[in-house]
Amino acid sequence: MATTIDAPPDYNIESPDLPRTAQRFVPLENNPEVMTTLVHKLGLSDSFAFHDVYSLDDPSLLAFVPRPVHALLLCFPVSKGYEAVRMTEDALIPVYDSFGPDEEVLWFRQTIGNACGMMGLLHSAVNGGARDLIVPDTPLADLIASATPLPPTPRARLIETSTTIAQAHAAAAAQGDTAAPLATANVEHHFVAFTKSAQGNLWELDGRRKGPLNRGKVDPADDVLSEKALQLGVKRFLTMEAEQGLGADLRFSLLALAPTLD
Repeated sequence: MATTIDAPPDYNIESPDLPRTAQRFVPLENNPEVMTTLVHKLGLSDSFAFHDVYSLDDPSLLAFVPRPVHALLLCFPVSKGYEAVRMTEDALIPVYDSFGPDEEVLWFRQTIGNACGMMGLLHSAVNGGARDLIVPDTPLADLIASATPLPPTPRARLIETSTTIAQAHAAAAAQGDTAAPLATANVEHHFVAFTKSAQGNLWELDGRRKGPLNRGKVDPADDVLSEKALQLGVKRFLTMEAEQGLGADLRFSLLALAPTLD
């Protein structure tokens, strides 16, 4: 499908690093209240919300998370070890160029600096079971309709030029428990979303990668916080990071998109 919408100046789709001229957002805090307010403002039903995940192994702590979990939003520092693994993996995969109604997931390339929190939230909300919870005639519903027929580059342009997304992001960035850094700051943390498709695959969705990453099959009855999904996704990620030795950084926080608590 041809398009006349161009990527940002100097943008290289082979590289995750944005040009200095790229638009920049104030970074978001990985806070369940902030993310929930933002995703509801954009159009997700208030029957679902983001919740802290305090443990990946302790059943008593995992029990605090309502089920089913439709998406996980992982926030982590971009370490030298992570970058080494990312570059090795990305060198072996092509640049994603799929589009249309038959796509298994809807993926957005990140072309706005410090927008990884918004990208992770969008990936969490417009894929998997969460998509069915989007209220009609809302920004999320409009984004899905507009983005589906477009390849990744003009899809990214939709987000760059959306005043609705920019304003919602700015309002969310002003919330949180800590003072937000400046939009020009080079922050060390990054967001990645994990969702389960209708085909039963666990997808790692990161706008900084070459495309969406299929991490493998999940059992039909399992959600993304199941042990199988964790092994394919978040735990795999943390194991990979730990194996980097001195280049590793195991600090992380995790949010689950799941039913709202009464």
